[in-house]
Parts: sequence; C-alpha cells; structure tokens
Amino acid sequence: MASEIRNPDLWKDGRLKIDWVRHHMPLLNGLEKEFAEEKPFKWLKIALSVHLEAKTAYLCETLAAGGAQMYVTGSNPLSTQDDVAAALVQAGLNVFAWHGATPQEYESHMRRVLEVGPQIIIDDGGDLVSLMHSQYRHLIGGVIGGCEETTTGILRLQAMNRAGELMFPMMLVNNADCKHLFDNRYGTGQSVWDGINRTTNLIVAGKNVVVAGYGWCGKGVAMRAKGLGAEVIVTEVDPIKAMEAVMDGFKVMKMDQAAPLGDIFVTVTGCDSVITERHFRLMKDGAVCCNAGHFDVEVDVRGLASMAVEVKPARQNITGYLLDNGKRIYVIAEGRLVNLAAGDGHPAEIMDMSFAIQALSARHLVLNRATIGRVPGEMVHDVPRDIDEEVARRKLSYWGCEIDILTPEQRRYLYGE
Repeated sequence: MASEIRNPDLWKDGRLKIDWVRHHMPLLNGLEKEFAEEKPFKWLKIALSVHLEAKTAYLCETLAAGGAQMYVTGSNPLSTQDDVAAALVQAGLNVFAWHGATPQEYESHMRRVLEVGPQIIIDDGGDLVSLMHSQYRHLIGGVIGGCEETTTGILRLQAMNRAGELMFPMMLVNNADCKHLFDNRYGTGQSVWDGINRTTNLIVAGKNVVVAGYGWCGKGVAMRAKGLGAEVIVTEVDPIKAMEAVMDGFKVMKMDQAAPLGDIFVTVTGCDSVITERHFRLMKDGAVCCNAGHFDVEVDVRGLASMAVEVKPARQNITGYLLDNGKRIYVIAEGRLVNLAAGDGHPAEIMDMSFAIQALSARHLVLNRATIGRVPGEMVHDVPRDIDEEVARRKLSYWGCEIDILTPEQRRYLYGE
C-alpha cells in the first residue's frame, strides 16, 4: 500500500527529530528492545491516529519492533509534521497524513488506515473509533481492541459505551495515573506556554491570563502561567474544581467577568463554545485567544470571523480580527491545539510515560484477548494498576531513585494480608 505524505525528500530532517527524542525516552528504549525479542504484535495490523510528530513516530517504531504492521495518520491537520511523516515512510511504515489537510483529506487519511482491517486501534480524540463504527462496521469483528489517549476521546467512548454502541474493548489510557497526572499537568502546562511564547514573542509576566477549565490540564497551564509572572483567573462549571483553584491561589469568576480583564485566554475544557461572540465584544484591544482542548470548538473562531470587519494574518500562525468597535482580537493556530499546532507538543520525557502506557496497554489487549469480554455496555477498561506501577518503577529507576517497600508486617497492618 502506497503511503500518502507531502514530501518524501524531507525524511532526513524528520529522522533527526526522531533520533533526538529517542535519546530522551528511556521507557520506550527498554520496551523497543523487549518487543523486538517478544514480538507481541507479530502479524497484527495497528491503526494509529495520534498527533504525528517525533515522539509519536518513536512510539510507532517501538510497536513496529514488536512485529506490528503500522498504519499511521495524524489526529489534527495542523499538528502533523511532514518531515517526521517522511522519516516513518523511509523506515518502512505506512503513513497517510500531511500538514494542513483539508477536512476531506483528513477523513480520507483515516479511511486509509482503517480499510486495511486493523486488529488494534490507537486513537487520540476518538475519530478513528467513531469512523470504524459508522462506516467500517464490517471490519469490527477483526478488532481485538484499542487504546484512547485523551480526555475528550474517553468522554466520547463512555457515551458510546453507555448507549451500547461500542463494539470492541477500549483501554482508557488517559485515566492511568502515569498519564494524566504527568502528561496532562506537566506536559500540557509546559507545552502550551512553549507554543504561546514562541508564536507571540510577548511577555507573560504582568499580564492577566484567563484559564478556562481547571482539570489536570488546566491546573498545569495555570501553574506555569503563575510561574511566568502572570495574574491568573480561572473559569469553571464544576464547583469543586473552582474551589480547588481558589485554594491554589487563583481568582475564580465567570467568563463574562473575566473577558474584560484578560490579556491571554487559554481554553482547556474539552467542551464547546467556551469563548463566544459576547465575550469577544467585552475583551481588551489586543487580547490573545488560544485553545489547548482537543477540538477547535472551544474558541468560537467562526463566530469571531462573522462579526469581524477585517480578518488578516498578524504574524505566522496568528490571525487578527478587527471588530466594529475598533478592537482587535488575535487567535493562535486557528483555535486548534496551541501546543501542537503552534509548537512541538509535550516534552519527550513526559510522552515517554504516556506512550509506554499506550504500548503496554496494546500488548495487554493482545495477550488477554481471550479473556477480555465483548459485552455491550462493558467495553471500556481502565489500564491495569500493575502496568501503571511498572511504568512508574521504571521511570524512577531511570532517574536513579529508590523507594521503600512495605514489610510483611506493614502489609498485614494495612491490608490484613
């Protein structure tokens, strides 16, 4: 099957990126060696839709070392890096993705990785699983199961599961502690500000930063904004998370109240229409909006465009919208994921943990395919605790850290064993 990428000649640049992250991802280094010996995915086809950059590429090569036939696409048209895609093709993997794909091209690329009849699906946001259920139902019988990377994708899976529509087991990778406690908090916290800072070249210190959503990702974004010297305002719909934000030292208010105060707005909710036309009218001249949630629906960019009297590029990857009140609002990366569409995503050391969870969860599905049930309404599964703890132990070992072990007496005291 011929791959579909932008420019095969870019592969050397992509290989440099992959080799760089390889040196900073010791968990995947170890798994690559283990998988090469065990071949847990021998003869199996894996369809993968994750942000296609260097760390994802190394995950793909790790799975391929385990015997998998890899069929790879991106999970966001603006996060695909064409040189990385070319490097994977040069390495013998099947890739269908390019930067800036139209909605039609994006769906076509997803179709290409599904029409081969994969046994494992690794998804980021739920698009592959949704398309499989809507248009490739005849291939569902061959699917062993899949893994979902993000909060947004898990919400979609859980809705399908409750409705009895999910037809194969899915591992909720984002729910693993070694994923969301580190990837979502520290990874998102750093990479969002990497994307904002490199794109705007503006200072954060002294500004009012509005963070919409105080889940693990929002906590990380707010924490890093505070560290950069900003005054942070949090907006929330969950009273308990709002209370957390107050006790973490942040102001909490409605978006209507925050809109006139903010200099930089970051949405991190996973919901729709978080910043809308009425908020744009309240904002300061020069306010900057961006999104760190999975889909480009949190900042209503279409609504902003419809109310603008002028729309033009303000800087690479920044669009300026002039309103009829004379104020100009700026949006980074078309309202898509700012850390990937305007940056390189999470640091390699963070994605090392997340992708180790992905790889081990995929192996778990294969090794336990005979015992994992396919009962409607019971198709979502948490990552086994022993996988979570194994990843943590390995990471601590690479850091040169040792921890105590409970004595038999302590175990009896705690657990009655």
